[in-house]
Amino acid sequence: MASFLGTQINPKRFHRSQLKFYILLVPIGLFMLMPVLYVVLQAFKPLSELFLFPPRFFVTNPTLENFARLFRTASGTGVPMTRYLFNSIIITVLTIGLTLLITLATGYALSKKRFKAKKTLFKINQTALMFVATAVAIPRYLVVSTLGLTNTFAAHVIPYLAMPVGLFLVKQFIDQVPDELIEAAKIDGANDWHILLKIVGPLVKPALATVAILSFQMIWNSTESSNIYVIDETKKTFAFYMTTLTSASSGPAGVGISAAAGLIMFLPNLLIFIIMQGNVMDTMSHSGIK
Repeated sequence: MASFLGTQINPKRFHRSQLKFYILLVPIGLFMLMPVLYVVLQAFKPLSELFLFPPRFFVTNPTLENFARLFRTASGTGVPMTRYLFNSIIITVLTIGLTLLITLATGYALSKKRFKAKKTLFKINQTALMFVATAVAIPRYLVVSTLGLTNTFAAHVIPYLAMPVGLFLVKQFIDQVPDELIEAAKIDGANDWHILLKIVGPLVKPALATVAILSFQMIWNSTESSNIYVIDETKKTFAFYMTTLTSASSGPAGVGISAAAGLIMFLPNLLIFIIMQGNVMDTMSHSGIK
């Protein structure tokens, strides 16, 4: 139906019937944007405005001094901030890449392959969804220690490769891929890796994008590995460095440094969600459709 009582449904141009939605959604959108704007503005405030009372939301005299102090500041052991940031970038990229590959391959096997204990393994994965990271901290440490991964970069990566919620999402998406499509590819001579990367992967791209976001947030913001598994300061992450800023930076300057570091931690999360939010919405809309 193109219209109802003279009002177009989803008009291509602005229509006065849309005003009621703007009146409701614009204030809500601005309210939700305020925390994001506050994090950004706080990083550019000079010390005089950071300690101003009553506090001001907007910055009057923006400055880059907080970032300059951040890059000049080293931890108590003398390790520069750039080393922590470099570690976080490398660890995050490596973890996301391996997580996507493992999740896609495992989801494909659980969905399209036939083998013993297939249903049992998937039920174990579903059971793992009930456990939070804190509940498995001790078993995870025992595994890392037994494998001899303590005080290595692998200790940052290995514990985060298993993502039960990501496997569940990807497996549910692969279930919707027609078996006939895979059989046709096999007849044409394609092996499992070709089918996985060239056919199944692109078809479940929304689910993989969601897994990438979840994996990024988990590893980028994590301090567990640096606190528990790693002793060498040069192998710790930027998130861990964030927790040491208050004690490492004496005086009021530490507040400005923390604000600048907080913005650096926050921006990648915001950017990756903005870039992939369309795929995330597709994942949420398809997750309940069979």
